[in-house]
Amino acid sequence: MRTNLRSVLFTTALALTVSCSAGRGQELKSIPLPPPQTEGGRPLMEALKLRRSTREFKRANLSDQALANLLWAGFGVNRPESGNRTAPSAMNSQEVDIYVALAQGLYLYDAKANELKAVSGEDLRAKTNRQPSIKDASAVLIFVADLARLAKAKEEMRPLYADFSAGCISQNVSLYCSSAGLATSVYDLDRAPLAAAMKLKPEQRIILAQAVGFPK
Repeated sequence: MRTNLRSVLFTTALALTVSCSAGRGQELKSIPLPPPQTEGGRPLMEALKLRRSTREFKRANLSDQALANLLWAGFGVNRPESGNRTAPSAMNSQEVDIYVALAQGLYLYDAKANELKAVSGEDLRAKTNRQPSIKDASAVLIFVADLARLAKAKEEMRPLYADFSAGCISQNVSLYCSSAGLATSVYDLDRAPLAAAMKLKPEQRIILAQAVGFPK
């Protein structure tokens, strides 16, 4: 009886160890991005001519290279010596973060490291908007302002400055999409439940979301 009990306990412990190891192997991992390609694409005036909102997407994933190009265009570091970015921000506060919702989970774009930092293994694309087509977008960019970084600004002006920064970033993304033949649309969203799902801090404020993908 004791031998059988030891055998059962050993088998159970082994099964739990294997199960836990498998779970750890499925954890969301950060994604190092390749260097952005800063040449090529359609000329600026042509990209402006083609800029439009598209709300129907074909189900397909963006490559790591396309993500690197897209995010660098939006708010990447274009002057490494100073850390300055492709879009302006009030007093260079760089208060807007880009969260990237992909099929496999949620990431935070780290512009200085050129990396997608793992945040959550939940697919939050559909939670950003009730439109059914949003879940087909390759990526949904969620612009989140950390108002604490606007310490140099008057408190009543901080939301306005953050909105301005997010708008500049969003337009950069739109122009990149026009240049690269991608579809995109900007939309409002239900902020409170999404902020809870993203586990944001009280000083973080969701501004808007932008879907990006391949035109259907």
